[in-house]
Amino acid sequence: MIKRIELENGVRILAENIPTVRSVSIGVWIGTGSRFEKKEENGISHFLEHMFFKGTEKRTAAEIAESFDRIGGQVNAFTSKEYTCYYAKVLDDHAEFAVDVLSDMFFNSVFDETELKKEKNVVYEEIKMVDDTPDDIVHDLLSEASYGSHALGYPILGTVETLETFNGDSLRDYMSRFYTGDHVVISIAGNITDEVIQQLKEIFSKVEATSYKHEDKQPTFLSNTMIRKKETEQAHLCLGYPGLAIGEKNVYALVLLNNLLGGSMSSRLFQEIREKRGLCYSVFSYHSSYQDSGMLTVYAGTAHNQLDDLTSALLETTSVLAASGMSEKELTNGKEQLKGSLMLSLESTNSRMSRNGKNELLLKKHRSLDDIVNEIDQVTLSDVNQLAAALLKEKPAISLINIDGVLPKALA
Repeated sequence: MIKRIELENGVRILAENIPTVRSVSIGVWIGTGSRFEKKEENGISHFLEHMFFKGTEKRTAAEIAESFDRIGGQVNAFTSKEYTCYYAKVLDDHAEFAVDVLSDMFFNSVFDETELKKEKNVVYEEIKMVDDTPDDIVHDLLSEASYGSHALGYPILGTVETLETFNGDSLRDYMSRFYTGDHVVISIAGNITDEVIQQLKEIFSKVEATSYKHEDKQPTFLSNTMIRKKETEQAHLCLGYPGLAIGEKNVYALVLLNNLLGGSMSSRLFQEIREKRGLCYSVFSYHSSYQDSGMLTVYAGTAHNQLDDLTSALLETTSVLAASGMSEKELTNGKEQLKGSLMLSLESTNSRMSRNGKNELLLKKHRSLDDIVNEIDQVTLSDVNQLAAALLKEKPAISLINIDGVLPKALA
């Protein structure tokens, strides 16, 4: 059972006690990411995430790392388009210590100029690494093709140009706007004590409340094309179709549709394009849900001389699924696979912490496992097939990285 506590400043604490385990996972979730950045500050959410590990008023960067190594724990962070998370997983005996270190990073990071300069270089290298990894950067290109100038089209890492402008003052200004009570969720799962909950209440009651309102607009899904000419061993292609926002009533029908299309080894894309035709090693699909939008993405990489054949096979597979839908057997198998994956994932305290944190930030509601399983079981063949017909018949957004910068014939 999840216990929800809302502090006077708006901070929400989600606690799921699991007394049968010996670990505790703690996540500090902030409702901001690249979507909420101004164009000139693109990448600041991600850079701030890095700087939280670079020293506080009482701990150096090395001491932060050593703090968790010393107790056999794990600490990390990540930034997405709509949220940022700093988290730790430790033995239950060390939960209060983990809270102390995470909160020290949150409240007392100093953003030392020497560390800022060094970490900028680290992120420069991260940007270059992604640029040198075409099967990564092609997905960023698809976001730009799908959302254009809307902030959902911005890269999470930002750019070399925007990164250069960041300093301690700009980081503190960004925190004053978004690292505030109404944007902060603390999610904790595992063998939790009352003392840890009280510690969280006392520490995070110090977060400032806010009246700042970000001016955001709902994105329009575009069917643009982005091509990058690059010397690579393979051509990398993404097709993006409109999806569903998080929390929409047909979202489980879309999850089942994605699973059948390219979400598993038994999917149609994998079986048809890799197993039967041998056109590629990597082919898959995934669905990204945002607060008010979504995208169903198909990706594949192949030799440059096979790109035309690969593209025709991709479009043929999606067209057949749009026209004929899935079978009853595929629906039954998909439901069992989805329920099994869900239940197995929740055996981890980290997965439960993540699930609760994201649900609170994005949905502001929490459903039991039985409720979710019931919703999955209620999805009908008609639900999935109507969705397939509606989404996969749309003209897709396209991103492509290849050696000559020329679209394959089937998309030209």
